[in-house]
Amino acid sequence: MKLVRDKIPQIIIEDGRNPIYHIADPEEYKRELFRKVIEELEEFREDPCHGEAADLFEVTYALIDAHGLNFADVVEIGMAKTKLVGGFNRGIILDNVE
Repeated sequence: MKLVRDKIPQIIIEDGRNPIYHIADPEEYKRELFRKVIEELEEFREDPCHGEAADLFEVTYALIDAHGLNFADVVEIGMAKTKLVGGFNRGIILDNVE
């Protein structure tokens, strides 16, 4: 059992097979989205390409939406945080604070 893209059952039917599936309730959907983010992150780590990045982005977007958050607001807040405390582009690793 795993969360799949919306058209996968139809693709399976068109391939002559019979998909057994159900529509998740909101809590199961959120739980499965968290699992899917981890799956897609692992796939991107193994093969950092545009396709895997797109999969990771799509499931992250769905997770944000499932929690009732507006993606544009998330982007705006992220930009504000970057302006205030910076981003993650320089690769700074904090080893300790004395």
